[in-house]
Amino acid sequence: MSFVENIRNMFRIEELRDRILYTVGILIAFRIGTFITIPGVDASMLVQSTGRPTDLLGLFDLFVGGAFARAGVFALGIMPYITASIIIQLMGAVVPYFQKMQREGEEGRRKINQLTRYGTVGITMVQAIGFAINLMSSSPNAIVVSNTVFIITSMIVLTAGTIFVMWLGERITERGIGNGISLLIMIGIIAALPTNLVNEVTTKGNPFIVIAEIVALGLITAGVVAMTQGQRRIPVQYAKRVVGRKVYGGTTQYLPLRVNAAGVMPIIFAQSIMFIPSTIGTFFPDSEAVRFLTAWASDFTGVTYSIVFALICVFFTYFYTAIVINPKEMADTMKRQGGFIPGVRPGKPTIEFIDSILTRMTLPGSVLLALIAILPAIVTRIGVTPGFAMFFGGTSLLILVGVALDTLQQIESHLMMRHYDGFMKSGRIKGRRRI
Repeated sequence: MSFVENIRNMFRIEELRDRILYTVGILIAFRIGTFITIPGVDASMLVQSTGRPTDLLGLFDLFVGGAFARAGVFALGIMPYITASIIIQLMGAVVPYFQKMQREGEEGRRKINQLTRYGTVGITMVQAIGFAINLMSSSPNAIVVSNTVFIITSMIVLTAGTIFVMWLGERITERGIGNGISLLIMIGIIAALPTNLVNEVTTKGNPFIVIAEIVALGLITAGVVAMTQGQRRIPVQYAKRVVGRKVYGGTTQYLPLRVNAAGVMPIIFAQSIMFIPSTIGTFFPDSEAVRFLTAWASDFTGVTYSIVFALICVFFTYFYTAIVINPKEMADTMKRQGGFIPGVRPGKPTIEFIDSILTRMTLPGSVLLALIAILPAIVTRIGVTPGFAMFFGGTSLLILVGVALDTLQQIESHLMMRHYDGFMKSGRIKGRRRI
Protein backbone atom coordinates (compact mmCIF):
# COMPACT_ATOMS: atom_id res chain seq x y z
CA MET A 1 0.00 0.00 0.00
CA SER A 2 1.42 3.35 -1.03
CA PHE A 3 2.14 6.28 1.24
CA VAL A 4 -0.56 8.33 -0.54
CA GLU A 5 -3.11 5.59 0.14
CA ASN A 6 -2.22 5.67 3.83
CA ILE A 7 -2.81 9.43 3.84
CA ARG A 8 -6.23 8.82 2.32
CA ASN A 9 -7.01 6.23 4.99
CA MET A 10 -6.36 8.87 7.64
CA PHE A 11 -9.26 10.94 6.28
CA ARG A 12 -11.56 7.96 5.67
CA ILE A 13 -11.81 7.36 9.41
CA GLU A 14 -14.30 9.96 10.64
CA GLU A 15 -12.96 10.20 14.18
CA LEU A 16 -9.34 10.52 13.04
CA ARG A 17 -10.29 13.07 10.38
CA ASP A 18 -12.18 15.18 12.93
CA ARG A 19 -9.25 15.03 15.35
CA ILE A 20 -6.76 16.10 12.69
CA LEU A 21 -8.93 18.99 11.48
CA TYR A 22 -9.60 20.07 15.07
CA THR A 23 -5.86 20.11 15.80
CA VAL A 24 -5.09 22.08 12.63
CA GLY A 25 -7.78 24.63 13.51
CA ILE A 26 -6.37 25.23 16.99
CA LEU A 27 -2.81 25.53 15.65
CA ILE A 28 -4.01 28.17 13.16
CA ALA A 29 -5.72 30.09 15.97
CA PHE A 30 -2.50 29.95 17.98
CA ARG A 31 -0.46 31.31 15.07
CA ILE A 32 -2.93 34.17 14.57
CA GLY A 33 -2.58 35.09 18.25
CA THR A 34 1.20 35.42 17.92
CA PHE A 35 0.68 38.36 15.50
CA ILE A 36 -1.72 40.32 17.76
CA THR A 37 0.28 43.00 19.59
CA ILE A 38 -0.39 43.66 23.27
CA PRO A 39 -2.10 46.97 24.16
CA GLY A 40 0.14 49.99 24.57
CA VAL A 41 2.67 49.00 21.89
CA ASP A 42 3.10 50.63 18.48
CA ALA A 43 3.83 47.64 16.24
CA SER A 44 5.39 49.78 13.47
CA MET A 45 7.83 51.44 15.86
CA LEU A 46 8.63 48.05 17.43
CA VAL A 47 9.69 46.64 14.05
CA GLN A 48 11.99 49.61 13.43
CA SER A 49 13.67 49.61 16.83
CA THR A 50 14.24 45.90 17.48
CA GLY A 51 15.46 42.82 15.70
CA ARG A 52 15.23 39.16 16.52
CA PRO A 53 16.93 38.50 19.90
CA THR A 54 19.96 36.24 19.77
CA ASP A 55 20.61 35.36 23.43
CA LEU A 56 18.42 33.44 25.88
CA LEU A 57 15.51 35.59 24.74
CA GLY A 58 16.18 34.40 21.20
CA LEU A 59 15.73 30.79 22.33
CA PHE A 60 12.54 31.84 24.10
CA ASP A 61 11.33 33.64 20.98
CA LEU A 62 11.96 30.51 18.91
CA PHE A 63 9.66 28.43 21.12
CA VAL A 64 6.79 30.94 20.87
CA GLY A 65 6.99 31.33 17.10
CA GLY A 66 8.38 34.88 17.06
CA ALA A 67 5.63 36.30 19.30
CA PHE A 68 8.21 37.50 21.83
CA ALA A 69 9.98 39.74 19.32
CA ARG A 70 6.62 41.02 18.02
CA ALA A 71 5.29 41.69 21.55
CA GLY A 72 2.26 39.51 20.81
CA VAL A 73 -0.42 38.53 23.29
CA PHE A 74 1.13 35.04 23.23
CA ALA A 75 4.65 36.44 23.77
CA LEU A 76 5.29 34.10 26.71
CA GLY A 77 3.54 31.22 24.96
CA ILE A 78 3.42 27.91 26.80
CA MET A 79 6.91 28.27 28.32
CA PRO A 80 5.71 29.26 31.85
CA TYR A 81 3.67 26.06 31.91
CA ILE A 82 6.74 24.06 30.84
CA THR A 83 8.78 25.76 33.58
CA ALA A 84 6.14 24.99 36.21
CA SER A 85 5.95 21.37 35.04
CA ILE A 86 9.73 20.97 35.31
CA ILE A 87 9.73 22.47 38.80
CA ILE A 88 6.94 20.13 39.95
CA GLN A 89 8.73 17.16 38.39
CA LEU A 90 12.00 18.00 40.12
CA MET A 91 10.22 18.50 43.43
CA GLY A 92 8.63 15.09 42.95
CA ALA A 93 12.12 13.59 43.13
CA VAL A 94 13.10 15.25 46.43
CA VAL A 95 9.94 16.37 48.29
CA PRO A 96 7.97 13.57 50.04
CA TYR A 97 4.64 15.43 49.61
CA PHE A 98 4.95 15.43 45.82
CA GLN A 99 6.26 11.85 45.82
CA LYS A 100 3.12 10.80 47.66
CA MET A 101 0.89 12.54 45.11
CA GLN A 102 2.71 10.82 42.26
CA ARG A 103 1.81 7.45 43.79
CA GLU A 104 -1.89 8.29 44.26
CA GLY A 105 -2.82 7.45 40.68
CA GLU A 106 -5.48 9.54 38.92
CA GLU A 107 -6.30 11.60 42.00
CA GLY A 108 -2.64 12.45 42.50
CA ARG A 109 -2.21 13.43 38.84
CA ARG A 110 -5.22 15.73 39.13
CA LYS A 111 -3.70 17.46 42.16
CA ILE A 112 -0.34 17.80 40.41
CA ASN A 113 -2.01 19.28 37.32
CA GLN A 114 -3.85 21.80 39.48
CA LEU A 115 -0.64 22.82 41.26
CA THR A 116 1.08 23.12 37.88
CA ARG A 117 -1.65 25.49 36.68
CA TYR A 118 -1.31 27.64 39.80
CA GLY A 119 2.44 27.69 39.34
CA THR A 120 1.98 28.68 35.69
CA VAL A 121 -0.05 31.74 36.70
CA GLY A 122 2.56 32.85 39.22
CA ILE A 123 5.51 32.33 36.88
CA THR A 124 3.69 34.07 34.02
CA MET A 125 2.94 37.16 36.13
CA VAL A 126 6.60 37.49 37.11
CA GLN A 127 7.83 36.91 33.55
CA ALA A 128 5.25 39.36 32.19
CA ILE A 129 6.62 42.12 34.41
CA GLY A 130 10.15 41.30 33.27
CA PHE A 131 8.99 41.29 29.64
CA ALA A 132 7.41 44.74 30.02
CA ILE A 133 10.50 46.19 31.69
CA ASN A 134 12.79 44.71 29.03
CA LEU A 135 10.61 46.10 26.24
CA MET A 136 10.53 49.56 27.83
CA SER A 137 14.33 49.62 28.03
CA SER A 138 15.02 48.17 24.56
CA SER A 139 12.24 49.94 22.61
CA PRO A 140 11.07 52.99 24.57
CA ASN A 141 9.72 54.67 21.42
CA ALA A 142 7.33 51.77 20.81
CA ILE A 143 5.50 52.25 24.13
CA VAL A 144 2.58 54.68 23.71
CA VAL A 145 1.24 54.62 27.30
CA SER A 146 2.77 55.37 30.69
CA ASN A 147 5.19 52.83 32.11
CA THR A 148 2.97 51.94 35.08
CA VAL A 149 -0.09 51.36 32.88
CA PHE A 150 1.99 49.33 30.43
CA ILE A 151 3.38 47.04 33.14
CA ILE A 152 -0.05 46.38 34.63
CA THR A 153 -1.68 45.88 31.22
CA SER A 154 1.11 43.57 30.04
CA MET A 155 0.88 41.45 33.18
CA ILE A 156 -2.88 40.97 32.73
CA VAL A 157 -2.82 40.37 28.97
CA LEU A 158 0.23 38.10 28.89
CA THR A 159 -1.03 36.02 31.81
CA ALA A 160 -4.41 35.62 30.11
CA GLY A 161 -2.61 34.75 26.85
CA THR A 162 -0.53 32.02 28.47
CA ILE A 163 -3.56 30.53 30.24
CA PHE A 164 -5.42 30.55 26.93
CA VAL A 165 -2.50 28.83 25.17
CA MET A 166 -2.40 26.24 27.95
CA TRP A 167 -6.13 25.66 27.43
CA LEU A 168 -5.57 25.26 23.67
CA GLY A 169 -2.90 22.65 24.35
CA GLU A 170 -5.20 20.70 26.65
CA ARG A 171 -7.97 20.78 24.05
CA ILE A 172 -5.63 19.30 21.45
CA THR A 173 -4.61 16.53 23.83
CA GLU A 174 -8.23 15.67 24.67
CA ARG A 175 -10.01 16.16 21.33
CA GLY A 176 -7.22 16.41 18.77
CA ILE A 177 -4.26 14.26 17.79
CA GLY A 178 -0.88 14.33 19.53
CA ASN A 179 0.29 16.08 22.67
CA GLY A 180 -1.08 19.63 22.57
CA ILE A 181 1.64 21.36 24.55
CA SER A 182 4.38 19.80 22.45
CA LEU A 183 2.59 20.60 19.19
CA LEU A 184 2.29 24.28 20.12
CA ILE A 185 6.05 24.46 20.68
CA MET A 186 6.72 22.52 17.48
CA ILE A 187 4.55 24.79 15.33
CA GLY A 188 6.41 27.83 16.69
CA ILE A 189 9.74 26.31 15.68
CA ILE A 190 8.51 25.26 12.24
CA ALA A 191 7.18 28.79 11.62
CA ALA A 192 10.78 30.05 11.53
CA LEU A 193 11.94 27.45 8.99
CA PRO A 194 10.63 29.01 5.71
CA THR A 195 12.13 32.44 6.45
CA ASN A 196 15.49 30.99 7.43
CA LEU A 197 15.53 28.66 4.41
CA VAL A 198 14.82 31.55 2.03
CA ASN A 199 17.54 33.57 3.74
CA GLU A 200 19.97 30.66 3.30
CA VAL A 201 19.17 30.37 -0.41
CA THR A 202 19.53 34.14 -0.88
CA THR A 203 22.81 34.27 1.03
CA LYS A 204 24.44 31.31 -0.71
CA GLY A 205 23.24 32.00 -4.24
CA ASN A 206 24.49 28.54 -5.30
CA PRO A 207 21.58 26.03 -5.35
CA PHE A 208 23.91 23.01 -5.21
CA ILE A 209 25.31 24.13 -1.85
CA VAL A 210 21.80 24.58 -0.47
CA ILE A 211 20.77 21.14 -1.77
CA ALA A 212 23.83 19.61 -0.09
CA GLU A 213 22.89 21.33 3.18
CA ILE A 214 19.33 20.02 2.96
CA VAL A 215 20.60 16.47 2.32
CA ALA A 216 22.92 16.79 5.32
CA LEU A 217 19.99 18.04 7.41
CA GLY A 218 17.99 14.99 6.35
CA LEU A 219 20.79 12.61 7.34
CA ILE A 220 21.22 14.32 10.72
CA THR A 221 17.48 14.13 11.32
CA ALA A 222 17.52 10.40 10.52
CA GLY A 223 20.33 9.96 13.04
CA VAL A 224 18.36 11.83 15.72
CA VAL A 225 15.33 9.64 15.00
CA ALA A 226 17.48 6.52 15.42
CA MET A 227 18.85 7.83 18.73
CA THR A 228 15.39 8.77 19.96
CA GLN A 229 13.97 5.35 19.10
CA GLY A 230 17.00 3.40 20.32
CA GLN A 231 16.44 1.27 23.40
CA ARG A 232 17.74 -1.74 25.30
CA ARG A 233 15.00 -4.26 26.08
CA ILE A 234 15.57 -6.24 29.26
CA PRO A 235 13.55 -9.51 29.34
CA VAL A 236 11.24 -9.90 32.35
CA GLN A 237 9.74 -13.33 33.11
CA TYR A 238 6.43 -13.52 34.99
CA ALA A 239 5.66 -16.66 36.96
CA LYS A 240 2.36 -18.48 36.47
CA ARG A 241 -0.37 -17.82 39.00
CA VAL A 242 -3.65 -19.72 39.25
CA VAL A 243 -6.59 -17.61 40.43
CA GLY A 244 -9.78 -19.66 40.42
CA ARG A 245 -9.99 -21.26 37.00
CA LYS A 246 -7.76 -18.72 35.29
CA VAL A 247 -4.00 -18.82 34.85
CA TYR A 248 -2.14 -15.54 34.96
CA GLY A 249 1.49 -14.84 34.05
CA GLY A 250 3.86 -17.31 32.54
CA THR A 251 4.83 -14.84 29.83
CA THR A 252 7.97 -12.95 28.93
CA GLN A 253 7.76 -9.18 28.58
CA TYR A 254 10.44 -6.56 28.16
CA LEU A 255 11.56 -3.58 30.17
CA PRO A 256 12.61 -0.89 27.64
CA LEU A 257 15.46 1.44 28.61
CA ARG A 258 15.98 4.23 26.12
CA VAL A 259 19.36 5.47 24.95
CA ASN A 260 18.10 9.03 25.37
CA ALA A 261 15.88 8.67 28.41
CA ALA A 262 16.33 12.33 29.40
CA GLY A 263 14.92 13.68 26.13
CA VAL A 264 15.54 17.34 25.36
CA MET A 265 15.75 18.53 28.96
CA PRO A 266 19.59 18.32 29.35
CA ILE A 267 20.08 20.71 26.41
CA ILE A 268 17.47 23.14 27.77
CA PHE A 269 19.16 23.15 31.19
CA ALA A 270 22.62 23.50 29.63
CA GLN A 271 21.53 26.37 27.38
CA SER A 272 20.05 28.21 30.34
CA ILE A 273 23.33 27.91 32.24
CA MET A 274 25.41 28.95 29.22
CA PHE A 275 23.50 32.23 29.01
CA ILE A 276 24.36 33.16 32.60
CA PRO A 277 27.87 34.57 31.87
CA SER A 278 26.64 36.84 29.09
CA THR A 279 23.74 37.95 31.27
CA ILE A 280 26.16 38.86 34.06
CA GLY A 281 28.21 40.80 31.53
CA THR A 282 25.22 43.00 30.67
CA PHE A 283 24.98 44.13 34.30
CA PHE A 284 28.66 45.22 34.35
CA PRO A 285 29.29 46.73 30.90
CA ASP A 286 32.17 48.92 32.11
CA SER A 287 34.09 46.23 33.98
CA GLU A 288 37.15 44.96 32.10
CA ALA A 289 37.52 41.96 34.43
CA VAL A 290 33.91 40.85 33.88
CA ARG A 291 34.22 41.28 30.11
CA PHE A 292 37.43 39.20 30.11
CA LEU A 293 35.84 36.39 32.15
CA THR A 294 32.64 36.27 30.07
CA ALA A 295 34.09 36.91 26.59
CA TRP A 296 34.13 33.17 25.73
CA ALA A 297 30.37 32.96 26.37
CA SER A 298 29.48 35.66 23.84
CA ASP A 299 30.42 33.52 20.82
CA PHE A 300 28.33 30.34 20.65
CA THR A 301 30.42 29.11 17.71
CA GLY A 302 33.67 29.29 19.68
CA VAL A 303 35.61 26.17 20.61
CA THR A 304 35.62 26.96 24.34
CA TYR A 305 31.88 27.59 24.35
CA SER A 306 31.20 24.30 22.51
CA ILE A 307 33.39 22.24 24.85
CA VAL A 308 31.82 23.69 28.00
CA PHE A 309 28.34 23.33 26.52
CA ALA A 310 28.95 19.68 25.62
CA LEU A 311 30.29 18.83 29.09
CA ILE A 312 27.30 20.45 30.78
CA CYS A 313 24.97 18.46 28.48
CA VAL A 314 26.68 15.21 29.50
CA PHE A 315 26.34 16.10 33.19
CA PHE A 316 22.65 17.01 32.94
CA THR A 317 21.91 13.87 30.91
CA TYR A 318 23.09 11.74 33.82
CA PHE A 319 21.36 14.05 36.31
CA TYR A 320 17.97 14.07 34.59
CA THR A 321 18.07 10.35 33.77
CA ALA A 322 18.59 9.64 37.47
CA ILE A 323 15.48 11.72 38.21
CA VAL A 324 13.10 10.26 35.63
CA ILE A 325 14.19 6.59 35.96
CA ASN A 326 14.22 4.92 39.37
CA PRO A 327 15.72 1.38 39.28
CA LYS A 328 14.46 0.67 42.82
CA GLU A 329 10.90 1.50 41.85
CA MET A 330 11.17 -0.68 38.73
CA ALA A 331 12.49 -3.62 40.78
CA ASP A 332 9.77 -3.23 43.41
CA THR A 333 7.06 -3.11 40.73
CA MET A 334 8.36 -6.27 39.08
CA LYS A 335 8.52 -8.04 42.44
CA ARG A 336 4.92 -7.10 43.33
CA GLN A 337 3.70 -8.39 39.96
CA GLY A 338 5.62 -11.64 40.25
CA GLY A 339 8.20 -10.75 37.62
CA PHE A 340 11.95 -11.29 37.59
CA ILE A 341 14.87 -10.84 35.22
CA PRO A 342 16.22 -14.27 34.17
CA GLY A 343 19.51 -14.99 35.90
CA VAL A 344 19.14 -12.10 38.38
CA ARG A 345 17.81 -12.47 41.92
CA PRO A 346 14.91 -10.17 42.93
CA GLY A 347 15.57 -7.26 45.25
CA LYS A 348 18.92 -5.50 45.50
CA PRO A 349 20.64 -7.55 42.73
CA THR A 350 17.87 -6.52 40.31
CA ILE A 351 18.29 -2.87 41.29
CA GLU A 352 22.05 -3.06 40.73
CA PHE A 353 21.58 -4.87 37.41
CA ILE A 354 19.17 -2.22 36.04
CA ASP A 355 21.34 0.59 37.37
CA SER A 356 24.50 -0.82 35.75
CA ILE A 357 22.80 -1.17 32.34
CA LEU A 358 21.30 2.31 32.64
CA THR A 359 24.70 3.80 33.48
CA ARG A 360 26.38 2.13 30.50
CA MET A 361 23.59 3.21 28.15
CA THR A 362 23.56 6.80 29.38
CA LEU A 363 27.21 7.34 28.42
CA PRO A 364 26.77 6.97 24.63
CA GLY A 365 23.39 8.68 24.91
CA SER A 366 24.90 11.69 26.67
CA VAL A 367 27.77 11.92 24.16
CA LEU A 368 25.36 11.81 21.23
CA LEU A 369 23.15 14.41 22.90
CA ALA A 370 26.16 16.67 23.46
CA LEU A 371 27.13 16.30 19.80
CA ILE A 372 23.61 17.22 18.71
CA ALA A 373 23.71 20.23 21.03
CA ILE A 374 26.86 21.69 19.43
CA LEU A 375 26.00 20.78 15.81
CA PRO A 376 24.47 24.23 15.12
CA ALA A 377 27.76 25.84 16.15
CA ILE A 378 29.75 23.43 13.97
CA VAL A 379 27.68 24.00 10.82
CA THR A 380 27.71 27.76 11.45
CA ARG A 381 31.50 27.73 11.40
CA ILE A 382 31.33 25.80 8.14
CA GLY A 383 29.26 28.54 6.55
CA VAL A 384 25.56 27.91 7.23
CA THR A 385 23.63 31.00 8.32
CA PRO A 386 22.85 31.02 12.09
CA GLY A 387 19.07 31.03 11.55
CA PHE A 388 19.14 27.92 9.36
CA ALA A 389 21.87 26.27 11.45
CA MET A 390 19.61 25.95 14.48
CA PHE A 391 17.62 23.24 12.63
CA PHE A 392 20.74 21.06 12.35
CA GLY A 393 20.65 20.14 16.02
CA GLY A 394 20.05 21.44 19.50
CA THR A 395 16.68 21.89 21.12
CA SER A 396 14.86 22.64 17.86
CA LEU A 397 15.67 19.37 16.09
CA LEU A 398 15.05 17.19 19.15
CA ILE A 399 11.65 18.76 19.76
CA LEU A 400 10.65 18.47 16.09
CA VAL A 401 11.67 14.80 15.93
CA GLY A 402 10.12 13.90 19.27
CA VAL A 403 6.76 15.56 18.64
CA ALA A 404 6.57 14.18 15.10
CA LEU A 405 7.19 10.62 16.32
CA ASP A 406 4.63 10.98 19.10
CA THR A 407 1.96 12.31 16.72
CA LEU A 408 2.66 9.64 14.09
CA GLN A 409 2.41 6.98 16.77
CA GLN A 410 -1.12 8.13 17.66
CA ILE A 411 -2.14 8.22 13.99
CA GLU A 412 -0.68 4.71 13.61
CA SER A 413 -2.79 3.49 16.53
CA HIS A 414 -6.00 4.86 14.99
CA LEU A 415 -5.23 3.24 11.64
CA MET A 416 -4.40 -0.14 13.16
CA MET A 417 -7.59 -0.16 15.25
CA ARG A 418 -9.63 0.20 12.04
CA HIS A 419 -7.79 -2.72 10.38
CA TYR A 420 -5.78 -0.46 8.09
CA ASP A 421 -2.07 -0.85 7.52
CA GLY A 422 0.10 1.41 9.60
CA PHE A 423 1.14 4.87 8.53
CA MET A 424 4.44 3.47 7.27
CA LYS A 425 4.59 0.28 5.20
CA SER A 426 7.50 -1.11 7.18
CA GLY A 427 9.02 -0.36 10.55
CA ARG A 428 6.19 0.42 12.96
CA ILE A 429 6.56 3.72 14.75
CA LYS A 430 7.52 3.03 18.33
CA GLY A 431 6.12 4.96 21.26
CA ARG A 432 8.01 7.87 22.68
CA ARG A 433 7.81 9.67 25.99
CA ARG A 434 6.26 13.14 25.62
CA ILE A 435 8.23 16.38 26.08
